[in-house]
Amino acid sequence: MTSTWANHWLNHRGGLPHMQEKLNRHEPITVAFIGGSITEGAGASDSTTTSWRALTERYLKQRYTADKVMCINAGVGGTTSTFGAHRLQAHVLSHGEIDLLFVEFSVNDGEDRDESIRGMEGIVRQCRRQSPRTDICFIYTAADKNLTDHTPFNIAVHEEVAAYYAIPSVNFAARVYMLIQSKQVTWDALASDRVHPNDEGHALYAAFVREYLDEALDVRVVTDTTTETASVNRQDTLPLPPPLEPNNYEYAAMLEVDFAESMEGFEWRELSSEPLMNWRYDTRHLHTDTREASLSFTVHGQGSGVLLLCGPDSGIFEYAIDEEPFHPMSLFDDWCLKAYRPIMAMFPMHSERQSRRITIRQTGKKDERSTGTSLRILKLLSN
Repeated sequence: MTSTWANHWLNHRGGLPHMQEKLNRHEPITVAFIGGSITEGAGASDSTTTSWRALTERYLKQRYTADKVMCINAGVGGTTSTFGAHRLQAHVLSHGEIDLLFVEFSVNDGEDRDESIRGMEGIVRQCRRQSPRTDICFIYTAADKNLTDHTPFNIAVHEEVAAYYAIPSVNFAARVYMLIQSKQVTWDALASDRVHPNDEGHALYAAFVREYLDEALDVRVVTDTTTETASVNRQDTLPLPPPLEPNNYEYAAMLEVDFAESMEGFEWRELSSEPLMNWRYDTRHLHTDTREASLSFTVHGQGSGVLLLCGPDSGIFEYAIDEEPFHPMSLFDDWCLKAYRPIMAMFPMHSERQSRRITIRQTGKKDERSTGTSLRILKLLSN
């Protein structure tokens, strides 16, 4: 017997009114997908053709006119909604008007409820403020932790944000759980590593999205309480409500390293033959292995940080905010032994938005597993 939560795998809530209006007027649409490795296409034999994202793009182009549909792949493996909020502008909103934004972070977000809300709410509020006519839909993919007979923690937290802002949600995990319980599928057959779906799993995910879109883009949609015309809910005419989490990442941004005001002991580099994971974008960065090399930048907001390229030779760095003492930070982990990848170094959040000067300094120290003391700064972060 399937659980009650799993039976409600679709929540239409506010629907997709702007997307529907543009399609009804036969206007071009832009659909963006932001999330982790599953959205990027991990597990698929060809992420550009057999991933759920690519199959959803194909569906949209077949249902409508192909030359009027543009899709943006903003999936980055191993990333959380915190990073998603910081890169939303650079990887999604900078492309111009977005008509539909799919958001997928239920597997990668951790067990910190407040941080998960800060990320998901930050994405919603940032999008609503900068692009108010963008419809948003949350996607919940499957993993062992999400395949249960009760609402999993990460999905429940994301649903708090979805319900508060009337965001539709499509729960892949709940639907997969129903199929497993009815013995129609096995999880191992859909995802050998029990996280990243193979082509069959991606095709199943894409079918769930098609089923949702077929309902959501009809003239009328069914909400939790009644049936109403989708275009009635005009989110762009409504002011943003007070935030669920005051320290959310509504103003998060990922800035170019050129924004730094001063630096000493750094040089520009790019990765070439070095192994790289979880990043499809430019690797131009500032590099140093000189002790006490330093870089300073100023941001206005509640929080700040840096995006580092961490890998086999990464060392320990330290940071200072304004005139406060320096604090050491080591981000080296087992994944660093295998390849370089972007890792966020987030500094303490403040309650007030104001200008703060951040200084980053190389310490000459390292984790015992590291082959060096390098510091590679890929981006600057602010909120």
